[in-house]
Amino acid sequence: MASGSGGIDALGQFALTTHLGPIGASVNFTQSNLMMLVAAVLTVALMWIGMRPRAMVPGRLQAAAEMGYETVMSMCVDTIGDEGKKFFPIVFTLFFFILFGNLLGVFPYFFTFTSHIAVTMALSLFVFMLVTVVALREHGMHFFSYFVPPGVPGLLIPLMVLIEVISYLSRIISLSVRLFANMMAGHVMLKVFGSFIVMLGGLGVIGYPAAGLSLAVNTMLIGFELLVACLQAYVFAVLTCIYLHDAVHLH
Repeated sequence: MASGSGGIDALGQFALTTHLGPIGASVNFTQSNLMMLVAAVLTVALMWIGMRPRAMVPGRLQAAAEMGYETVMSMCVDTIGDEGKKFFPIVFTLFFFILFGNLLGVFPYFFTFTSHIAVTMALSLFVFMLVTVVALREHGMHFFSYFVPPGVPGLLIPLMVLIEVISYLSRIISLSVRLFANMMAGHVMLKVFGSFIVMLGGLGVIGYPAAGLSLAVNTMLIGFELLVACLQAYVFAVLTCIYLHDAVHLH
């Protein structure tokens, strides 16, 4: 928990190490890749195993699968329109992949791959390219009228086009940094207060009250981190739907 100089190494938890022995080392297979596979398997298992019973009175797993399906489907339809149904599989996969990725890191000996900017940037680039391809497919060259707001005086068009292009490209940064920063900050706080518990507890009786306070704070932080994990997955999915709505309707 503490670095060699006596300080708290709160960022050491994000260091990547290779897994699966020599084979993993040869392809640079890290714990981040392993957790991605786990998140993907959990996403598939939720629907495949959860929906197998098809009971009239669903069990817990089937109820969770149905609730997840209905939540994402309503998100797509309400935000994009009827066209949102064809984007449901992509949004559903993104939502649960990010959700499981966020939640896994709360458990000991697991890793939050969404705390790495490379991962969140890749997800953001995927959404950005998807939205752009959908817009070009739906509207062709007319898509570029999206960057020229109606009613703008001719002299201001170059400036407004520049602003709209920058705003469009900034979606990549906003999507990736929001998810990465929230997950990273939460785990840093957990590590800091967890280190306080050990350091203060090591002082003996005089440090027990402060250590108990740090334990209480860390317990609350875990609950808050679970909330943030769910919220950030939901926000990423909602913003994806909003961007797809803009691509389909050019609003």
